[in-house]
Amino acid sequence: MSFTLIIGNKTYSSWSLRPWLALSAAGVPFQEKLLPLGSDMFRETLAEFGTSGRVPLLLDGEVKVWESLAIIDHVAERHPDRPIWPQDPAARGMARSIAAEMHAGFQALRNELPMNLARPPETRAITSKAAADVSRILSIFVEARRRFGADGPFLFGRFCAADAMFAPVATRLATYMVPLDPISESYVQAILAQPDFVRWREAALKEEWVVAEDEVDWPEVKRF
Repeated sequence: MSFTLIIGNKTYSSWSLRPWLALSAAGVPFQEKLLPLGSDMFRETLAEFGTSGRVPLLLDGEVKVWESLAIIDHVAERHPDRPIWPQDPAARGMARSIAAEMHAGFQALRNELPMNLARPPETRAITSKAAADVSRILSIFVEARRRFGADGPFLFGRFCAADAMFAPVATRLATYMVPLDPISESYVQAILAQPDFVRWREAALKEEWVVAEDEVDWPEVKRF
């Protein structure tokens, strides 16, 4: 089988990062095709497939799968031998639940603290709604780590799809210097040091594209 994963800019595209990271960490081979967000190439290429017109998009032969969580689950079905989800039923149940919660929620946090891997760490004021999102996310981190994290530094010990779903959040917490409890801080640092994420970030820092709506300091563009 041969997968092609179509993604957007690595600096900003949090939804692209999620399946890319899940597949990479599980050792699932795939080809990557990057389309600059908002470009003519982006619109024209995605229009050919008749899907949502957004990234990520997975091509598996004649099968097209879009939305990050759907892509992860499709690949997990195609590669049952890969550790994409935890094997323990209780851990897997929580991992799937929090991944779905991440996929569907936390809109205030996303709007106010967009993923921007090129922005230097700097604090930013947030609304009460975004603060509530942060509080819920940190409670997820603490509960998962305490219940299932004994075998490694990630939410369920070993890196899995739930970590891929929350990885962009970890970058936001670091970029905007959100205060963290010790368990959450350790987890965020584990995500930032994960080898596949490091590869993604290194590529992101080489990009020259700027997306104004994801630059919270616009018209100023802050860079390392």
